[in-house]
Amino acid sequence: MALVRIKDYYPNYVDELFKGNDFKGYTVYAGTSNEKVGSVDDALVDEAGRIRYFVIDTGFWIFGKKVLLPVGRSRIDFNEHKLYALGLTSKEQAEALPKYDSDMNVDYDYEERVRQSYRTRQPQAGYSRNDYRYDHDRELYDLNERDHGTLKLYEERLVTDKERHKAGEVVVGKTVETERARASVPVEKERVIVERTTPDNAGRPVKPGTADFKEGEVARMEVYEESADFHKEAYVREEVNVRKEVDRDTVTAEETLRREELRVDKDGEPIIRR
Repeated sequence: MALVRIKDYYPNYVDELFKGNDFKGYTVYAGTSNEKVGSVDDALVDEAGRIRYFVIDTGFWIFGKKVLLPVGRSRIDFNEHKLYALGLTSKEQAEALPKYDSDMNVDYDYEERVRQSYRTRQPQAGYSRNDYRYDHDRELYDLNERDHGTLKLYEERLVTDKERHKAGEVVVGKTVETERARASVPVEKERVIVERTTPDNAGRPVKPGTADFKEGEVARMEVYEESADFHKEAYVREEVNVRKEVDRDTVTAEETLRREELRVDKDGEPIIRR
């Protein structure tokens, strides 16, 4: 159960916990008397933020010594700036308490020495240094409306929140790949064939005047051929659409929550209003 100074846990503890009232420097009185013990130097809170001890500078009794006072054994008067140490009633008791230093490690053994000085009855049995809880000593740590009117009672709530973070990245782009292509196309070429044949009536005379001898007579014939034309053309092969879709899921968590309840001890039949 690590304990830290209240300023380290609540940097704005004056407004956050005490409605603008800073208890540091309050005059400390022994029990409910007017005998000054010293002043409030600090407060220690546990890992859940609950105030467990006031640090008392016993300068009026023992110069230079600071001791711890369990919060349940104190009463605060915010109007008069006073703290009554209900569990610290004599100088001898202050001398017997272990000295506190802000640089020290407040461990279980040290707390047990402090608790033993303030206990009016032994706590319930069945715990050890490894499983001790502050509710084993309710009289030392419980808060009540009479003695701690502006101290807050805390409860834990399970708060859900979401954090958005980058899980990855997808880059879609284009690359150019090349390949060798082969294509074939049939082509035609024309050629002129000249055939010389002997007619069946070869050697027979023709009728007079039939033969017409002309010099320079020719037969003209145009010759064509096809040539292959290869070229490249670009065309759309497919389209790619890039979009995001959101997959939704529900994450469930289970935690054990704690809550502080007000506990009032009474003797006789007093009238108590809550």
